[in-house]
Amino acid sequence: MAKNLLIVESPAKAKTIEKILGKDFEVKSSFGHIRDLEKDDMGIDINNNFQPRYIVPEDKERVVRDLKSLAKKADEVWLASDEDREGESISWHLAEVLGLDPKTTKRIVFNEITAPAIRKAVQNPRTIDMNLVDAQQARRVLDRIVGFELSPVLWRKIGMQRSLSAGRVQSVAVRLIVEREREINQFNAVSSYKIDAYFVANDITGKKVTFKAEGPSKIDSAQDAQKFLESCKGANYTVTDISVRPTKRSPAAPFTTSTLQQEASRKLGYGVSRTMLLAQRLYESGKITYMRTDSVNLSDTAMGEIRNEVTSSYGAKYHQPRKYKNKNESAQEAHEAIRPTYMENHTVDDPDAKRLYELIWKRTIASQMSDAEFEKTTAKIDISTNKETLTATGEVMKFDGFLKVYLEGKDEEDGDDDNDSILPPLQVKQALEFKEMLAAERYTRPAPRYTEASLIKKLEELGIGRPSTYAPTISTVQKRNYVEKRDKDGVLRQLNILHLDKKNEISKEIKTETTGAEKGKLFPTDLGMLVTDFLKQHFKTVMDYGFTAEIENDFDKIAEGKMKWNKMIDEFYSPFHNSIEVTLETAERAKGERELGVESASGKQVIARMGRYGPMVQIGSADDEEKPRFARLKSNQSIETISFDEAMDLFKLPLTLGEFEGKEVSVNVGRFGPYVKWGEDFISIPKGEDPLTVDMERALAIINVKQVADAPIASYEGKPVTKGKGRFGPFIKWNDIFINVPRAYNFDTLTQAQCEELIQKKMEKEANRYIQQWPEEKISIENGRWGAFIRFQKKMLKLGRKADGTKYSEEEAAGISLEDVKKMIVEQVPNAFAKKAAAKKTAAKKTATKTATKKAAPKKAAPKKK
Repeated sequence: MAKNLLIVESPAKAKTIEKILGKDFEVKSSFGHIRDLEKDDMGIDINNNFQPRYIVPEDKERVVRDLKSLAKKADEVWLASDEDREGESISWHLAEVLGLDPKTTKRIVFNEITAPAIRKAVQNPRTIDMNLVDAQQARRVLDRIVGFELSPVLWRKIGMQRSLSAGRVQSVAVRLIVEREREINQFNAVSSYKIDAYFVANDITGKKVTFKAEGPSKIDSAQDAQKFLESCKGANYTVTDISVRPTKRSPAAPFTTSTLQQEASRKLGYGVSRTMLLAQRLYESGKITYMRTDSVNLSDTAMGEIRNEVTSSYGAKYHQPRKYKNKNESAQEAHEAIRPTYMENHTVDDPDAKRLYELIWKRTIASQMSDAEFEKTTAKIDISTNKETLTATGEVMKFDGFLKVYLEGKDEEDGDDDNDSILPPLQVKQALEFKEMLAAERYTRPAPRYTEASLIKKLEELGIGRPSTYAPTISTVQKRNYVEKRDKDGVLRQLNILHLDKKNEISKEIKTETTGAEKGKLFPTDLGMLVTDFLKQHFKTVMDYGFTAEIENDFDKIAEGKMKWNKMIDEFYSPFHNSIEVTLETAERAKGERELGVESASGKQVIARMGRYGPMVQIGSADDEEKPRFARLKSNQSIETISFDEAMDLFKLPLTLGEFEGKEVSVNVGRFGPYVKWGEDFISIPKGEDPLTVDMERALAIINVKQVADAPIASYEGKPVTKGKGRFGPFIKWNDIFINVPRAYNFDTLTQAQCEELIQKKMEKEANRYIQQWPEEKISIENGRWGAFIRFQKKMLKLGRKADGTKYSEEEAAGISLEDVKKMIVEQVPNAFAKKAAAKKTAAKKTATKTATKKAAPKKAAPKKK
């Protein structure tokens, strides 16, 4: 047994550090947090200074038990969780659970997993910083209070599913997305005309080249554009002024968490969660520094390594040392920026993380490189027939500097990249050869919808959230169905182009452009809009951007020891709780209704509203004699924007088209989109195709494609084998069993032998899967990766332990009775069988009522004989 036990957060990190420290240290992982707030009664004692009540979750009991055992045997226990508030909190929880003294237990921190950094940390231990612990505890307690008190209000006042929730950061993040969506919906595009004139001149070699000059910045109408071109007929064009000025571009600062997420999204197309997953892997394998940071600082050691790398790879003139400062004075931790641990490593072997690592390497090295130098030329061109001036601009790179390695990407809201062309050499009073002039119509554009990365950028600008909160916030709002990440098809729009040629003739051309197309953007759902409106109306403070940012500043003050966490929570809680009580008592139920018009045939009101299962259109009301009619909105429709005609189209479905081979053919829209129904077969209509345009001929074509796809490709034991592609990739189907086809097989050319092989492997696996089965109860005991478990309906539950606390072996699990299994289920899902029991009770009650009614009813008189 090693003398020292060192506890870190992740097992991958533990292996790397154990190799560095050698035999005197045993390095183990806590697998993240080992304690959490109790679920019952919020887990916070409101009346006792908001003291949290922590428990060790069931899934962490074994980890804690093992760590306690190892801690007793070790001479000394060291805590080495991550160097941020979350990590500090984990160390404190470990000290509490393992019975260690927080005032004397050695706590070490490092922001890179390299031998020098780890050894330096061990030589310079400190104790647990309770200010950081209190800051994390304040965040956890405040977020639990907001979530636990607000969510039940939503359940009662909005209804829907009990999955509705609110959160201090998630709710304002959704508000940003909702407000942007409404800004886009209310935006009216305005057209104007842009003038571009094209001239011919000689370049430095004497070769004729074409260059562009821009006219007046804005011409409002086609008539004014026509007048301008008319005024340029027969004009002479002369250069009246040339200015040449040097310009520079400087590199961006090294990556912080948020800028890494933004740039990985722009350049690599990675979502925030993927970026953080790969960054975590790179950090734990010792390739980069700690990936949760809002600091742009680089250590002196790193600066030295970068200098050596730049001068050896590119030359001394490319090196320019820089010290960057945070715009946010209260950057949460004194970390370094995200950088490679060894600058000489330009790449890594990990194929998944390779592109992200190379992005980090380029950004880091570029941050210490020279400015890129340009020469910008601006030429003013006089038009002899009117008073307007044309402007030609060009840019020549004189020295590439950091651009040799890296150029930062831009978001849509930042505007287009500089795209100045290179001008030929021009002189003042030079007469130019005119080629053509265009007046092209263009439209103003609304602000783009947020991407995951641009939303993080906005949250950071507003001071909302911190590095560790961005990824979980974006994940949560999508899981709650408040926001969805999707693409949007564009629509065609006509543009007028007026053209003045060398013969002084003006012609008109109409072109089309696709507008409004977006990819991978965040769209608010109708539910997200409804919840946002309700919270804004009744909880203005919680939804206020400034207030949410101020809360973050309070956490920073607690971390610096300038504020008591209990006092900060107390100041927030009283007015917040009062708002909860008032809202529960006085607020009306939120329906999110929008009146669309009146159906002419029935005279009934048509409304769009949120229903139990999502957004829908309703004709009539519950008070009418006839039941209301309902139709679900399509995935690309919204309560706020659907028109009356679009709503009425939804009631045209299901549409019966006729019969084919004795079976009815119809078209409808379901949970997974539009489909053709042929007898009992449901066949999806291709994406983007409007089901109302599908006639019998098109329906038969869709059915035929499905028949060809479903044709057997092999047989096994006399039963056909078919293939298809589903949610989880390509599969074959045999005897109602779906079998995934691994990448090792060529799906398009599967042979009889390969199909047999896949089926046999699946059957062998299934044979070993079940230990016991009760199909009628939807209960089974199955073999899993980590041992036997109970499957109840779609839930995977733990198989309880024996009386002596040990696990059941496979043979013992085969002997457990159904009654005992049900007890284990109820321990984990208390109301598991409540519905069934209630249903039986109701059925029995109905039967008894019917019997009683029959007995009580007077007998009818027998009919008289004629």
